[in-house]
Amino acid sequence: MLQNKYKEEGIEVGCDEAGRGCLAGPVVAAAVIIPENKIITELNDSKKMSHKKRMEAREKMIEQGYFYGVGIVSETEIDEINILQASFLAMHRALDELKENFDRILVDGNRFNTYKDIEHHCIVKGDAKFMSIAAASIFAKTERDLLMEKYHLSHPEYDWKANKGYPTKKHREAIEKFGASPYHRKTFKLLSKQTKLPF
Repeated sequence: MLQNKYKEEGIEVGCDEAGRGCLAGPVVAAAVIIPENKIITELNDSKKMSHKKRMEAREKMIEQGYFYGVGIVSETEIDEINILQASFLAMHRALDELKENFDRILVDGNRFNTYKDIEHHCIVKGDAKFMSIAAASIFAKTERDLLMEKYHLSHPEYDWKANKGYPTKKHREAIEKFGASPYHRKTFKLLSKQTKLPF
C-alpha cells in the first residue's frame, strides 16, 4: 500500500514526468493533489501497470475529482535546454496549471529546481512510495501516450503507437530508413551506431 502523505499537515502535490528516455516527442509532466478521502487503492507506479490499467486509473481519478495539471516541453525545447532541465520545466508548467493552493511538493527522483520557494522533497522511486506521485506518474504517462498516438497518425513509419517514441529496434530501423521526423530530438543518439545525423 502506498503512503498517502509525507507529512500530516498541509496540502501536498505529487509531481512526475514521462518520456525522458525517448528519441521522439515531448517530455510530459503532471502535478496531482489528491482530495481528502478520495483514496484510490489501484494507484501504483505507472511503469508497473498495463496501458489498460493506467487508463482505467486515470478515468477513476478524474471521476473522483483529483486536481491535476499537465506540463509539456517540446522536442525543440529539449534540444535547446537538455532533457534534465526540460523535465524540471515540464513539472513547473504542470504546477502552474493547478488552480488549488498547496504547501508541499513531492517529486519523483533525486533533483528538482525550486518552485516559487515552496517546500519540496525529492524521493527516489517516489512513484512506488507515495500516492500523489503515483497519480502524477499515471497522468504524465497517459497524456504522453495519447500525444504519441496522435503523432503516429502522420508518421506511422516509426510505429509510435506501439513504442511511444522509445528507442526500440524497430524505431531505430525506421529512423535509419526514413531519416528523422520533426518530432525527433536532434541532440539524442537516434541510431545505435551513429556516424551522421539522419536529418
